[in-house]
Amino acid sequence: MGRTVPALRATSQIPVPPMESLAPDILKLAQIIWINIILSGDNAVVIAMACRGLPESKQRAGMILGALVAVALRIVFTVLVATLLATPFLKIIGGCLLLWIAVKLVLGEEDEGSGVAETDRLFHAVRTIAIADAVMSLDNVLAIAAVAKDSTTLLVVGLAISIPLIVAGAALIMALLARFPVLIWAGSALLGWVAGDMLASDPWLVGQLGEAVAHKIELPVAAFCAVAVVAIGHLLNRRGAAQQPLEHEA
Repeated sequence: MGRTVPALRATSQIPVPPMESLAPDILKLAQIIWINIILSGDNAVVIAMACRGLPESKQRAGMILGALVAVALRIVFTVLVATLLATPFLKIIGGCLLLWIAVKLVLGEEDEGSGVAETDRLFHAVRTIAIADAVMSLDNVLAIAAVAKDSTTLLVVGLAISIPLIVAGAALIMALLARFPVLIWAGSALLGWVAGDMLASDPWLVGQLGEAVAHKIELPVAAFCAVAVVAIGHLLNRRGAAQQPLEHEA
């Protein structure tokens, strides 16, 4: 009557991972999805433009196949870049490039999508989407690889979730970004933060400063880069706005 049931005792001893251990991965996954959505508006437009010449019966198939090809290519490229980020100086170069991309995003400079060819053949449409996505996705690949670091699972899951969302809701995403510009600024600040983290964690810099010092400066450098992106973008936008009346007068 008083014996303890072994099955119940065994069940009670099963370890349950605490939420604290999952929180960093959940945060990184959210950052990957957010960055990919912020930076992939033009890619969604390319998909629509490439498929608009297809017969109506093939347009949905073209968009789905194009999205699948884009997902596969971006996962491969991102995994390769994440592997190469262990090379000295590559994180410094990638961080500087990300800073430039972040400022460019704030300035509202869009990638040229008008050159995307319209075609009535499904294969040609998918090929156009794949080529355009590969060319336009360097910013996404750098940012996502920097956030995910050594976790291939986060790369694959984050891209697999975010890219179909972009394809399905491209018009809604672009409308939200146009209506709430603060989302663009927030995304640019996030890119600046990621760029600063990349710069401070470059293997060469860590070797020069030591791991302890490099770890201490990661947060300050990331915060400085995030603020710098917003400040530079604000100054350049003001300068551009001031120059427009002068150009009209000339």
